[in-house]
Amino acid sequence: MTSRSSRRSYEGVAVAVPVTVPYVRYSTHGAHWFIGRAIEALVERSRIAKDAIDGLTVSSFSLAPDTAVGVTQHLGLSPRWLDHIPTGGASGVMALRRAARAVQAGDADVVACVAADANHVESFRQMLGGFSHFARDASYPYGSGGPNSIFAFITAAYMRAHGATREDFGRIAVAQRANALANLGALFKTPLTLEQYLDARPIAEPIHLYDCVMPCAGAEAFLVMREERARGLGLPHVLVRGAIERHNAFADDPVLLRGGWLVDRDDLYAQAGATPDTIDFVQTYDDYPVVVMLQFEDLGFCAKGEGPAFVRARTLTHDGDFPNNTSGGQLSAGQAGCAGGFLGMTEAIRQLTDDAGARAVTDAKVGLVSGFGMVTYDRCLCTGAVILGRSS
Repeated sequence: MTSRSSRRSYEGVAVAVPVTVPYVRYSTHGAHWFIGRAIEALVERSRIAKDAIDGLTVSSFSLAPDTAVGVTQHLGLSPRWLDHIPTGGASGVMALRRAARAVQAGDADVVACVAADANHVESFRQMLGGFSHFARDASYPYGSGGPNSIFAFITAAYMRAHGATREDFGRIAVAQRANALANLGALFKTPLTLEQYLDARPIAEPIHLYDCVMPCAGAEAFLVMREERARGLGLPHVLVRGAIERHNAFADDPVLLRGGWLVDRDDLYAQAGATPDTIDFVQTYDDYPVVVMLQFEDLGFCAKGEGPAFVRARTLTHDGDFPNNTSGGQLSAGQAGCAGGFLGMTEAIRQLTDDAGARAVTDAKVGLVSGFGMVTYDRCLCTGAVILGRSS
């Protein structure tokens, strides 16, 4: 496991002003428009002048060929610290880690972390075709045309290795739909039963309809600054207690059945002075239910291979004994491209600042957000996690 002997803590870093630009199934607006809406909301809700935002991270797939620097011109920003993080589901954790270090070093005072993507009928196909030339060239000639087939491969391998059933994955999807019903911004507005989940049409066996996220357009964003600045501005905020990331972990495994969290989780909990038992809720990246189950295991909430038994024994709704993806997650709120990697972060901030409304986790003080991104033909390459704590 990774040693933290020479690592500086994240003490004194605050995260505030969670923003969601409402999701829509399709939009003729481009990524720039959604990023602009997010920045506008950050300025309005924080009462921080746009000129005072001197750091920026941007995560987007559909922004190309533009990058973060193009956004600065488009929106009239002039940051002294800038980062472009197109790592999908891992981008939220990565953006926070980099922004936190910039603030601690004095390289920026206020960092806006923004993720946004557009979605129209043709854009999703274009994104898949250009997502990874390496993965495309290795898989397209054999008829594998995107993440559904890749995660069908991973899901089937997990089922064979650990005895998981479709009912086990269904428990995750059904619980997240129940959470989404308390989220006015979620795209899915009707309950989902386990029977409906099981009866849904197949997409790529064993993946069926409700195992898949719905691509959409939208944005997520938050601000990172020093704790004393957040207090001075009167902004509800949370504190960063620990964070990790890892790329291309377990590269010799023939198929993804474990992720980089397993390498660094002891470091994560040591940084935060926490254990899995002291976490009040978890926001896992959830492009498919099998990935959620992997995170339960690799983050130490249950042993490897015990994910199926874990979801059978626990209640995953916001009012249950193991609240997970309390906004409904991507499976029921929608996947706005890279913004899906920020969804757990904005939801965690809301939970810990009493802004989650009807889906609030009672007495929540500590939450964990995990990220997972950049799918190739047999795995995802980027993993990360952060522990956030309520400000005293």
